[in-house]
Amino acid sequence: MMFPEEGKYVCRGCKRTMDIGAKPEIITTESKDKEIAIISSESPATLPKTRILCPKCKHTEAFFVIRQTRSADEPETMIYRCCKCNYSWREY
Repeated sequence: MMFPEEGKYVCRGCKRTMDIGAKPEIITTESKDKEIAIISSESPATLPKTRILCPKCKHTEAFFVIRQTRSADEPETMIYRCCKCNYSWREY
């Protein structure tokens, strides 16, 4: 997830930058438990926030997206990203 800083979007994890007017891209990566996680470079201003406890830093606010990661007859997956430490986790 990229955040606006000094006229550009900056990834706090890998330090990659992107011009603010550029088209967002979707990056797919493989997690440690061999499941696919989807990370979007959408503007944080367009992502909703919720009050939830970060398992890493204990901050109480995170951005979230909802993705259908399994079959259509099963519930969606909530993917959270901490507003403070940028840690990502999910709930099924």
